[in-house]
Amino acid sequence: MKLIPPSDHHHFFRDSLQDWIEKNLKAEHTGLNFGLICWSLLMTRNDRVFAGKIVTTEGFLQRVQTWITVVRNALDKDRLLHTTNPPARTEVEISWKPPPPEWVTLNTDGSVAQDTCHAVAGGLLRDHTGRSLQAFVMNLRMCSITRAELRGAVEGLQLAWDAGYRHVRLELDSACAIQLLRSPDSSEHHHAAIIDRAIELLQRQWEVEIAHIYREGNKSADYLASRGHHAPLGVHLFPISDPILYNWILYDVQGISKPRVIMNER
Repeated sequence: MKLIPPSDHHHFFRDSLQDWIEKNLKAEHTGLNFGLICWSLLMTRNDRVFAGKIVTTEGFLQRVQTWITVVRNALDKDRLLHTTNPPARTEVEISWKPPPPEWVTLNTDGSVAQDTCHAVAGGLLRDHTGRSLQAFVMNLRMCSITRAELRGAVEGLQLAWDAGYRHVRLELDSACAIQLLRSPDSSEHHHAAIIDRAIELLQRQWEVEIAHIYREGNKSADYLASRGHHAPLGVHLFPISDPILYNWILYDVQGISKPRVIMNER
């Protein structure tokens, strides 16, 4: 009931078993989700019976949502690569770029461990010289990758606001999170609470630009997110004097780039 659209609740369980399975698997927009839900239920049942692993309802929901995101992204990319006229690809050099003077860049990232669904996030603020101003890490327990990305972005924006910065460029490598932040309609959305918080932040009296950055240019935030696994539950400031973080920041300031093959826009 939590994973099926409310508009479908009244007729979802009325068919015979065979018709119910066939109809839901063949549904144009929700068939994949239904199959992944059933598969995840079976895996969760097997973990409980044969390995004694207990997964909460919330943990199961987050696991399913993570798998749906991962599989849909993979299928979309595969479909694009195997069209009769696939887009040309170009190798480009990716590096972090500092913001203009009087602006700060907020880089954030989130991740979810595949084996435990344990979610973390992190990020940092830097000025136009590349100097780190503040950094943070987050331990989120269990949630989907999109929610982890959104939580990292929102907590980073709150940090920037509290520090008094009023011209902020937010960079993250999650296209899904960017879409939700740019068009923040939380109605009937399972990320409604965090999206509502994003709306409130973005509507304040300041200038915020939201931009996509490839992972190769987001390594400092990626490192901070990974440190969330070692932090207590919640949000924590992270020392910018940390030697590994310092090396990543120096890497960015020096403009060191990495190659990446990207698809040309049509």
